[in-house]
Amino acid sequence: MSDTVLTALQYYGAGAALVAAFVVSLNISTRVTGWAFVLFVTSSIALVAWGFLKQDAEGIGWQNIGLLIINIVGVYRYLIAAGGNDDGSQASRG
Repeated sequence: MSDTVLTALQYYGAGAALVAAFVVSLNISTRVTGWAFVLFVTSSIALVAWGFLKQDAEGIGWQNIGLLIINIVGVYRYLIAAGGNDDGSQASRG
């Protein structure tokens, strides 16, 4: 794998995670938070790839497999299970 591709994966993963975390922190609406989790998913995928393709970075790959699962739960909770509820709040769901 070329160094350019590895660098792009690494920086995309880090940047996307920062943007997604910022959007989640704004607590704008259920839908917006759900799309932030979609961004988190793309970040995790990039960092899983980077972690396993870069020599001596497998720990980041395994960490992001765990984060990918958590982020998929977030997508489900905020976009799928919410059923289009976008009332501007993030009501607690049990």
